[in-house]
Amino acid sequence: MNQAMLKHLHPECVEVEIWRADELEVQRGLSSELDEMWSYVRSKANPRWLWHAIDHHTAQVLAYVFGRRQDTVFLELKALLEPFGITRYFTDGWGAYERHVEAEQHTVGKANTQKIESKHINLRTRIKRLVRRTICFSKTTTMHDLVIGLFINRYEFGVSV
Repeated sequence: MNQAMLKHLHPECVEVEIWRADELEVQRGLSSELDEMWSYVRSKANPRWLWHAIDHHTAQVLAYVFGRRQDTVFLELKALLEPFGITRYFTDGWGAYERHVEAEQHTVGKANTQKIESKHINLRTRIKRLVRRTICFSKTTTMHDLVIGLFINRYEFGVSV
């Protein structure tokens, strides 16, 4: 606390707000971790990417999309995140993030993406189609997206079909 400045301030000019940390996060806006995860359909020559976003504090999945590792797919994910009012994005250094997220809202680095990387490990452990060296793979894009999407809906959103 700046004691010297406090001596010169008049009490009627000082305003103090006390917030709980979770309420302050709501006041400031939601922060999110974004990342993409590689897999393939039929052969490694046909890559398929799972792009997803999680809440930075609770690690709950907010949205996900499947596609190539291209800007258009990221823009689909960003459109799904629009209703959440996210004010801070934590990502790796992939160019699509830097091109489509304003610099003042964007933080690049591994320090703030640990929760989403942990999600990757859990997904790769539970869904053999996501393991890099496996004999289990999808033969069609539809089945690939359905299997992974059903898993995410069941275990992340609690939706059973």
